[in-house]
Amino acid sequence: MTIATYQWTIDRYHQAVEAGVFEDQAIELLKGELVLMSPEGTPHAYYSDRAARYLRRLLEIPELAYVREAKPITLPNASEPEPDIAIVQPLDQIYLAHHPYPENVFWVIEYAQSSLTKDLEIKRKIYAEVNIAEYWVINLRDKKLIVFRIPVNGEYQSEVSVTSGVISPLSFPNIQIDVRQLMTV
Repeated sequence: MTIATYQWTIDRYHQAVEAGVFEDQAIELLKGELVLMSPEGTPHAYYSDRAARYLRRLLEIPELAYVREAKPITLPNASEPEPDIAIVQPLDQIYLAHHPYPENVFWVIEYAQSSLTKDLEIKRKIYAEVNIAEYWVINLRDKKLIVFRIPVNGEYQSEVSVTSGVISPLSFPNIQIDVRQLMTV
């Protein structure tokens, strides 16, 4: 016996969300499947909130980008993940009509402890498939930042791990981000 699963489209997913079908349920759409989101532990919530505030000071005051926390981005591979932080074009009211699309996303950041495997395997491929130029995973277990860059044919060509120092995002080479501000007190 073969089991068939229902594959969600972005449109159907949006209709279900608007109808309140998933109210009070932490889910995201990944490759047409509804996936439960891991609950945020205290360190996850603390560090992602702190990092978002830090990035806002660097990017929003000169209005280079918006820093969105735990908000959806709509991807053409039947995915609508809710990354911990997405750095997107400052398009203001356009986001009333739709969530940011890949071409609006500068880079995405996920904080991971219990979700480490999902973030390093599934989400990494989803983001690379739609050519999001840069994807950062803050591994809370090992206290390191893993930076994925240069998507080609659904895979990132560059992977670098750092625990300290500064890093400049590809979209903003003149901005220097202190790695320790992303994952330490």
